[in-house]
Amino acid sequence: MNVDILAIGVHPDDVELSCSGTLLKQLEMGFKVGILDLTRGELGTRGNAEIRTKEAQKAAKILGVSFRENANFTDGFFKNDETHQKELIKFIRKYKPSVVLANAISDRHPDHGRAAALVADACYYSGLAKIETFIDGCKQEIWRPKAVYHYIQDRYIKPDFIVDVSKYVDKKMQAIEAFESQFYNPNSKEPETPISSKEFYQLILAKMATLGRDANFAYAEGFCTNRLIGVNSIMDLL
Repeated sequence: MNVDILAIGVHPDDVELSCSGTLLKQLEMGFKVGILDLTRGELGTRGNAEIRTKEAQKAAKILGVSFRENANFTDGFFKNDETHQKELIKFIRKYKPSVVLANAISDRHPDHGRAAALVADACYYSGLAKIETFIDGCKQEIWRPKAVYHYIQDRYIKPDFIVDVSKYVDKKMQAIEAFESQFYNPNSKEPETPISSKEFYQLILAKMATLGRDANFAYAEGFCTNRLIGVNSIMDLL
């Protein structure tokens, strides 16, 4: 299955928190979207790998994406090395996305920046013919996405562009709330964390409102890129 957009997050819920509004918008426009989680988030204070996997699948159904897979890298201890790059290349060549959305270039959680570099490197190497990968004994065709964009996570990074997601905020919040083990749940007996309070939901909305303000959007999601963005007409920027 080829997809237009492959959203990659190192932890289940990274995608929902940071770019699910954009995914919902592109899905409504008819584009095909898939999600790839690199780990199962097994080092998280709350929940466990099994619970988070079930929550991730529930969130995927809410969003309506074509698929959600997990690379099963080790949470906290994966590396940006040949082994992990080649495993990730297999997914890129399998789904042939035009656009890849990846973790923040730098962030409070060290996994985020490391995953961002891993994804960017793998997307480039995926286009090199001398790097061979196989699935079920069959050699894969090379594929390089046209663009890699990094979403913004915990720490503020000035975006290179923003997407108006005002229409999709309610459904985005539903997808986030699917991760009951991680976020506010009055019935939970798990330890409190920086993201488990009711106020964290308000912070999510406030961040989107702040990003959208300068462009007169009620809510927006921001992205960064390491390359220049070209447009066919300056009128596209209105």
